[in-house]
Amino acid sequence: MAKKTVADVDVRGKRVLMRVDFNVPLDGGKITDDRRIVQALPTIKSVVDRGGKLVLMSHLGRPKGGPEPKYSLKPAAERLSQLLGKPVAFADDCIGPQVEKMVADLKDGQVLLLENLRFHKEEEKNDPNFAKQLAKHGEVYCNDAFGTAHREHASTFGAPQALAGKPRMIGMLIQKELKFLGEAVSNPRRPFIAILGGAKVSDKIAVIEQLLTKADQLLIGGAMAYTFFLAQGKQVGKSLVERDKVELARQLLAKAGGKIHLPIDNVVSNEMTDTAKTQIVEGDIPADLEGFDIGPKTAAAYVAAIAGAKTIIWNGPMGVFEKKPFAAGTLAVAKAVAEATGKNGATTIIGGGDSAAAIEQMGLADKVSHVSTGGGASLEFLESGHFATLDILD
Repeated sequence: MAKKTVADVDVRGKRVLMRVDFNVPLDGGKITDDRRIVQALPTIKSVVDRGGKLVLMSHLGRPKGGPEPKYSLKPAAERLSQLLGKPVAFADDCIGPQVEKMVADLKDGQVLLLENLRFHKEEEKNDPNFAKQLAKHGEVYCNDAFGTAHREHASTFGAPQALAGKPRMIGMLIQKELKFLGEAVSNPRRPFIAILGGAKVSDKIAVIEQLLTKADQLLIGGAMAYTFFLAQGKQVGKSLVERDKVELARQLLAKAGGKIHLPIDNVVSNEMTDTAKTQIVEGDIPADLEGFDIGPKTAAAYVAAIAGAKTIIWNGPMGVFEKKPFAAGTLAVAKAVAEATGKNGATTIIGGGDSAAAIEQMGLADKVSHVSTGGGASLEFLESGHFATLDILD
């Protein structure tokens, strides 16, 4: 998806309407993790430094179709102001005459952040009238919110449609995402290994089917492995499974031709706590126990496979890594992926979500090629290879 970026447009004196992803975690009105704001800085600075009048829009959380103070983007405006070292104006709505006046009053190099898009239920419905009101704010459109690029909302789809004929670009963050994910999908260096974890097979069915045509091996961990176990006729005890997906798992295994690798052993317990007593089980899991992590033999096998890979995509933890007794599998994989990057020159992509949280928590985020900013978005891109929201841009 070769796309022009906003850096290719002369923005001096122009109103640049930019969709960013400032969906940051808040605790009592304080931002606890500002990574998403920091990641948008290269594109923001490019516009500001070249004299553009920047209008930023984002969502935050899941407000119920109306304004909720706890989901206000005001803290994001304050943090962005600190990071830029200059004032960032804040509008207490995202449409309407007052907002339009604030946009019109912007001078070259100034920044305005609009209030949460999802305070209007029309945003998620891609309401054409709402999209047109957003589009009024811009003479140039830029999407730099990869985490929401798979959703055809008013700010990501309707507004750029309404700005047809004007420059409509991507930002540097989306450019980076497309480079890494696009190359992995279309032209991976081999061996190409995909590591998939997390709880549900249903979340990843389409991705597994796609990756079976592209990857050399799929390493499966997390609770989704237990649905595959059932498909093989194994006992899974009290482990989390999707019984309605067992037949589908059976079909995937048949289609895989040996590409899918499942855990050899599992860390099991009767409770998911920080002080849980655990045991290692190979084969069937006893009726009164539950699987919470891949076992040491599996971890060793997966680490060996990862060590020889040239392209690695990882989405989903190997176990309940937030609880110490069940963190070893995810940690082993994280270390192996980081080592493959440094020692083997592998291209390593962490597909957002819990995998990104795990690799950050383990202090290895800067030891891999790319940590995606969108969990669901990265999965959907691996599945389809494109987004309608980006297809309509220049």
